[in-house]
Amino acid sequence: MHHATSLSPMQEELNDQWIQAERKKESTSSVSACDGTLEQIKKINVHQSSGGAERTAPRRRRYRPGIRALMEIRKYQKTTNLLIRKLPFSRLVREITAVFTRGVDFRWQSSALLALQEATEAFLVLLLQDSYYCTLHAKRVTLHVQDIQLARRLRGHDGMLT
Repeated sequence: MHHATSLSPMQEELNDQWIQAERKKESTSSVSACDGTLEQIKKINVHQSSGGAERTAPRRRRYRPGIRALMEIRKYQKTTNLLIRKLPFSRLVREITAVFTRGVDFRWQSSALLALQEATEAFLVLLLQDSYYCTLHAKRVTLHVQDIQLARRLRGHDGMLT
């Protein structure tokens, strides 16, 4: 069973474990399709299609820290699509309207909701941009709540776009 060359005890043990694993693979691949569960059949098909060697799932690409964020920034800067989903935004607007009108349910035109959403997203983007300038001024790269509060305070007029 062992080779004529002398192997260290550790190498012999590893070799024996490998042989046992190979035997176990062979015994599972010889099971007929009607004898096992669906998972076993899938394993057998994978073993047979790859020539006996196990196929592993393709590894997902790992990017260095910050690269994925930069890719997302470039992606969203290229598009003019709205970033907030329309239905959740519509529900939020209707909920706020109900609070301010003491429960009276107003009807909204879709174009009015769309205009409000465009204005909201423009406001948020500019607020976050100003907040990040505050972050950079503080010689940091991480945006903190205090940066957003400072940007709103510096804008004045309750943070309006003007």
